[in-house]
Amino acid sequence: MRDLTTELFDAVLFDNDGTLIDSRGPVVRSWVAWAVDHGVPPESLVGFHGVPSSGIVAAVAPHLDPVAATADIDRRELADLEGVVALPGAAEAVAAVGWRGAIVTSASRELLQLRLAAAGFTAPEVMITADDITRGKPDPQPYHLAAQQLGVDPTRCLVVEDAPAGLRSGRAAGAATIAVVTTSTAEELEPLADLVVEDLSAVSFALSEDGVRVVLR
Repeated sequence: MRDLTTELFDAVLFDNDGTLIDSRGPVVRSWVAWAVDHGVPPESLVGFHGVPSSGIVAAVAPHLDPVAATADIDRRELADLEGVVALPGAAEAVAAVGWRGAIVTSASRELLQLRLAAAGFTAPEVMITADDITRGKPDPQPYHLAAQQLGVDPTRCLVVEDAPAGLRSGRAAGAATIAVVTTSTAEELEPLADLVVEDLSAVSFALSEDGVRVVLR
């Protein structure tokens, strides 16, 4: 486990759902309704947080047409923004890292933009979504692509996540990792994270010309 407070990072790459915003209400409502309508046991959806919709559909409902089934869940999620709010410390964290920050999400770009707006966020310039990748988390491709667009080495990045799949993606990309305890337990996250905190209000980010430092509050 690395001591993140002693390192200087070229960029900070944030997951969105469960890390920056609380979207659990819409996610649960949309997926449970989708499962019931398609004859999929809702309990089969457990353990997929952070995985792109297409990957979940392929895993729990291989008998369905993947394009149509994924489009169906996407429509449901786009229509439900009730209860989407920023998590503690999240807006301040994104603002603090400035141009050295990016969002890397398994959601579509349209859904990301809608949820960020609902939570009152100013979106960073670099945002990697399900529309930009061919392999989703836990594959490292999403974080590799974010680092590439920022012009930095992924091994000099810090990934901030709430789900095991996302932490595995960050680790596979060579990045350091911070986990927030929003959708998973500390016990699930600790083996995959260099630091586990309740939420982003527990840390602050100091931006300089040379990079970003992590400070524990």
